[in-house]
Amino acid sequence: MARGKALDEDILTDSTYYILLTMVEPIHGYAIMQQVQEISEGEVVIGPASLYTILKKLQTADLIELLEDEEERRKNYRLTDKGKSILKKDINRRIAMVEHGKKVLKYLGEEV
Repeated sequence: MARGKALDEDILTDSTYYILLTMVEPIHGYAIMQQVQEISEGEVVIGPASLYTILKKLQTADLIELLEDEEERRKNYRLTDKGKSILKKDINRRIAMVEHGKKVLKYLGEEV
């Protein structure tokens, strides 16, 4: 599947998945980068250029919305209802993938 098509088919890339996980409450860009790294235990590191490109795509797809905070001069982002729905769907898809992988590991004689 082409990378640009992922959002059209409601499938999240790993980076997009982790970014959306951080948005259960309003959050600003720098904090998103920090939380993604923390949540993924350092496995996923997103730089500013990638982050803001993905945020723009998520806004265009109506998965997140921008909240301007005049007092702090900071842009915060949060999930829309559509974003919450797609994130839940993707979490369940990933859970199913892990279960499939566990079956294969068991078949291969690996401890799960």
